[in-house]
Order: sequence, then C-alpha cells, then structure tokens
Amino acid sequence: MNQVTDQQIIEILRKEAVPALGCTEPVACALACAKCKEVLGSVPERLDVLVSGNIYKNGMGVGIPGTGMVGLPIAAALGAVCGKSEYGLEVLKEVNVGDNLQRAKDMLGQVTVSLKEDAPDKLYAEALATKGNDTVKVIIAHTHTNIVLVEKNGEEIFKREFRLDTSKPEDKGPELSVKRIWDFVHEVDVKDIEFVLQGAEMNKAISAEGLNSEYGLQIGKTLKENIDKGLLEDDLLNRTLIRATAASDARMDGCPKPVMTNSGSGNQGITVYLPVVVAAEKFGASREQLARALALSNLIAVHIHHYMGHLSALCGILIAGTGAASAITYLMGGTYDNMVNTIKTMCSNLTGMMCDGAKQGCALKVYSGVSAAVQAALLSMRGIKTNNDGIVEEDIERTIRNVGLIGTKGMEETDKTILNIMCNKK
Repeated sequence: MNQVTDQQIIEILRKEAVPALGCTEPVACALACAKCKEVLGSVPERLDVLVSGNIYKNGMGVGIPGTGMVGLPIAAALGAVCGKSEYGLEVLKEVNVGDNLQRAKDMLGQVTVSLKEDAPDKLYAEALATKGNDTVKVIIAHTHTNIVLVEKNGEEIFKREFRLDTSKPEDKGPELSVKRIWDFVHEVDVKDIEFVLQGAEMNKAISAEGLNSEYGLQIGKTLKENIDKGLLEDDLLNRTLIRATAASDARMDGCPKPVMTNSGSGNQGITVYLPVVVAAEKFGASREQLARALALSNLIAVHIHHYMGHLSALCGILIAGTGAASAITYLMGGTYDNMVNTIKTMCSNLTGMMCDGAKQGCALKVYSGVSAAVQAALLSMRGIKTNNDGIVEEDIERTIRNVGLIGTKGMEETDKTILNIMCNKK
C-alpha cells in the first residue's frame, strides 16, 4: 500500500468538507434539473426524474430550505426554475429571490419523480427536461455533484465515464489509515488546515438558528429549556447534544442556512464539527488545537466512509460520531491508543443503526451519535476498551472494514425492506 502524502490528505479534507444548503439528496435532484434548464436555455415545461432507492428514501420527508415544503418534486422544480449548477450543493440558494418559489409551485403538476429500480449506483439521479420539441437529459452518479452525462435531443454533449465500482477499497492505491491520520494531525502546519474552522462557524450559525426558532422536533431547544429549569445539568454531554441537535432540527426542517458537510452529508457534518467545538470550549483549547481536532474528526469519518460509500442502510451518524469521539479524545489529551479504543467502542455501540430516510427524526439519531461519542471518549480516557469480540478486532483497520462490510453487503436486504415499507405506508 502506498503512503498517502500530506498534500493528498489536505485535498481530501477540502473535497469532503463543502457547504450545502438543504439535505444533499434533494439537492442532487435539484442540481440535475438546474443543469437541464441551463442546457435548454430556459425553464422546462416538464420534468421527469428517476432516482436510486437511497435518494428516494432520503428525499421523501425532508424539508426543502426556504419553502415550508418537503420532498423531491419541489426540489426538482426549484432546480429547474432558479437553480444554478455553478453553486454545487448550494444550488437552491436563490429560492427566495423574486417569485422563484411560486413559479416552482406552479410547475409541480408537470414534475414526476420515480424510483429507478436498476440504478447503477446507490447515489443516482437522472433528470429529463422537455420544452417544445427539445429535451435534455442529465445524470448525476456516485457523488452528489458528479454530473456524468448531458444529452440534448438525444445527442451526447458531455460524458464522464462511470461504472459501478466493484473493486475493494484496499485495492485502490494510496489510502488513509487511523495511524496516518493521527500523525498528520500532529505534524501538519496548522496554516494548511485552518480552513476547517470555517465549517465550525457555519455549523454554529445554523445551531443558533435552531435554538432561536421552532424547527423540527425542537430537541436542542427542549434540552436547553430543561437545563434552565434545573432538570438537567449544564455539562459537556448536554452542551454537545444541544448544539448538535439544534442544528439538525433546523436543517431537516428546511432552515435556509448552509451547513458544512462531511462525505456529502449535512447531518454528518453537524456531528463531525459541533461536539468538537463544544469540547474545545469546555477544555479551553486554543484555535490551533481546535483546527487540528476538527481535521482529525473529519478525516476519521472520511476514512470509515471509504469502506461504505456515501449512502447505505447504515446511518452515517455512527461514522460522524466516531470522528467526533476521536477528536474529543485528542482534546482531552488522549494518546493514539486511547483514540483507537474510542473508535472500537463506537463500533461496538452504534453499528447497525439503520437509515430510514432523511426527515425531522434524524435529529434523534444525531442525539444518539453525539451521546455515544462523548461517552466513548470518557471511557477510553479511563483506560476502558472493547475486547476483541463481535465485529471488533485487535487491528483497528480490520475493525473499520468490518463496519463497512455490514453497511454495504450486510445491510443490502435491510435497505430494500426499509424502502419497501416507506413506499407502501397508508
């Protein structure tokens, strides 16, 4: 295995931590439709969108920013009316400019969104836009902004080769490892990773919005109220829970503020960043220590995702929470061995928590992930570790690969069952 360089790691950080406005699965649909409009040269008269099962379930019940509405159809319509592909994951940031929202609502009767049974990837969106005699097809696959095909009137005008990746992650050349990430975070010039602090500020802003307004399940707001009443302690655990769940409450209910993502997910970005920010405040960490901790949190999450992909039946909060737990361990003065034990404890605890689509209830899973993260860090700092049993192995890399195997091959039937239930509810 080739050793990944510092510069490659920095590029991974930049690639996997990008701003997004709204849940990233509806955003992928909106982006495809926005590109259709741009190639057509005007707003289409009709949109027919086909998506993979994972995008379908993650778009059914999630709020679309600035609309007060949920679902893929309004996201697709907005993409076609006011989306700009150059904005990437923030494609819908002009939703409230002029009469854009009303125009999108008026278009809903000409929008269909259907499940593509034979989608070649778990992240797949195909939009077909029609106006008069002209048609444009755009396909996004594998990652939320990866446009792989653009056709106009049946003529291919852009194509990026895409095929279902069946190779093993360990066979893909230079890759990260937990030890390499640990060494990088301690040795890299902090100036090269300070950009991660922008994500902290962005996610703090949406968290504040979640506390100041009545979004979603109001978990963060409720926890804070109970601290004020004296029913809960104002401690590290509850502070992390409040900050993270308030952000998720706002995001999943359509708050028109961006989130810094991790591995294509806003809730995972929230979980990777905010518990670490709170821990840094609690321990009086310096700006440099916070930057290094946030880089660690992001990279551990990205590394685990390497074995599972961006979408699966396994809830990604486990992965993001493991990143946060690792960074909290670092901020508490933990050693590399402490961090390894933290990761193993997280894998023992939350592996198997399913993803049943993006919705307000995702804030509850953020609650579980953040709670587990704080507890795992505290346990490891006391020298408590998970034994070599269950899916946990002595070797941390094999343990992480086991999690990836469960989230992919192991939960394939679970994924189908969840989608079937969601599509057939009365």
